[in-house]
This record gives sequence, C-alpha cells and structure tokens, in this order.
Amino acid sequence: MTDGLLGPVEVRELAGELDLRPTKTLGQNFVIDPNTVRRIAERAHVTADDVVLEVGPGLGSLTLALLDRAERVIAVEIDDRLAQRLPRTVAERRPDLADRLEVINADAMRITDDMVVTARPTAIVANLPYNVAVPVLLHLLATLDSVRHGLVMVQSEVADRLAAEPGSRTYGVPSVKMRWFADVSRAGSVSASVFWPAPRVESGLVAFTCHPRPATTSSREQVFTVIDAAFAQRRKTMRAALAGWAGSAVRAEELLRMAGIDPMVRGEQLGIDAFIRLAEAAQVV
Repeated sequence: MTDGLLGPVEVRELAGELDLRPTKTLGQNFVIDPNTVRRIAERAHVTADDVVLEVGPGLGSLTLALLDRAERVIAVEIDDRLAQRLPRTVAERRPDLADRLEVINADAMRITDDMVVTARPTAIVANLPYNVAVPVLLHLLATLDSVRHGLVMVQSEVADRLAAEPGSRTYGVPSVKMRWFADVSRAGSVSASVFWPAPRVESGLVAFTCHPRPATTSSREQVFTVIDAAFAQRRKTMRAALAGWAGSAVRAEELLRMAGIDPMVRGEQLGIDAFIRLAEAAQVV
C-alpha cells in the first residue's frame, strides 16, 4: 500500500468538508507537501519502538507519515472538528495503521502525565503553532519524563533561539531552559510554500535529545526563576539584572561570587550549569 499522505488537493478537500477556515489564533497552517512530512519523520529518527506525541496534528499530514514509522502516535488536538475527523482520515487512507493512533482532544498546555494512559511517549514530533511553540515544548518536557528525543517545526527565529549557544546574539531564555532537558540543534529549514495558508515567515526544524535531569539541590522552578530574572534586562550585568531577584545588587554580587560567576558578565554568556549554581547559592543561609 502507498503511504497515503495528503497533498494540496486532499488538504483543501478535507478543509472544505469541515468548513474549516484556518485561524491565526490556533496557529493553523497545514502542510500540503508529502515530501516535507516524510523529511520531518526521517529527521526525527522515529523507529518502530517509538511512541510519538504529536501536538496539533491538524488534518493529519504529519500524522500519516509518523504512523508509518512509529509503534504508536498520540495526537493532541485542541480543535474539536479536527480531533474527531483525524481517526477517520487515517482509517480511510491507511486502514492498516488505524489501530496505532490515539487522539486526545485537549490543549497541549493542559496535558498532564495521567492523561496519556495507553503508552508512555518516547518522542515528541510536531508542527508547533508559532505563538505558543516554546511554552508548549517546555511544558511537555517538564510533564512527560518518558520522552527521549524529538523534532519540532517552529518559526525560523524561534528555532534559532532554541538551538542557540551561550554568547550568540539569539541566546536567551528558551535556549537556557531547553538545556535543562536536552541537547538541542537545528535540523533544517522549511519553506513557507509547503503550507496552506502560507505563513509570512519561514520555519525551522529543531532536534533534541533528552539527558538526565541535572543533579542539583534546587528545583527546576527555582532555576528557571533565576533565568527569567537574568534575561529580563538583557543589556545589564548579572549583578544589576539580579538585584530584584536577590533583594539588592550587593546580595546579587555575593551570590554570583559564591557560584563562581563574574558579577560583571551578562546572562547571555552563561550556560545552564551557571544558573543552577546560582539557584543553589541562594539556598545557602
């Protein structure tokens, strides 16, 4: 049997059937190029051992490509119409794969560990809505500790931020927080022309491989609070930027020196380990 992937004609027919008018609010830009979804599934390194969590499957373009490779796909879709239509689309185009699909009709930002009950996700592969890509990805990684790797398609600028290294112009809060969970890299670009409707920006692929959570006496929330404070005023030194978090600039400098960090550096020069040391220093009375 062919892979049954959706092309431009099929995507528009499905949208017409559902009287679907893609909305910016939900970040609905549907992939209409089968080669693109094949490439995403391949670069995600999905195997027959993987249970893939897909966020925002939409009309099923990427879902069909993932089902062909994975043991199971758990698709999280916020739109009721799309969530109800997806199982039928898979049954029509690839009936041999229909039993591998589970659909959860929910907001990905509200997904909890106990909502995913049939199998533990080992991978996240998704075309993430541009306006919520970073919070959704961080939420899922914090919630689903069974995830080992993944690949997401996001706005090109967001992809640069997620994959940025310390010292680069695009390095910031998303870059550091992702390093709490995983090693991250750019995995390619995607033209706006493969979407319907075509967005005004290009997209980028971001690959990640999860590593063990950092060994630290501080919680993730404590570390992330330091990160947020450090980048709230990018141009300031850490001594000045952390004055509010620490209670004063003097106390901030004291904690920075305790953590082995030059008080005059800026947050964009520091990796996740430095922020962990800072959070630990703040716990010392």
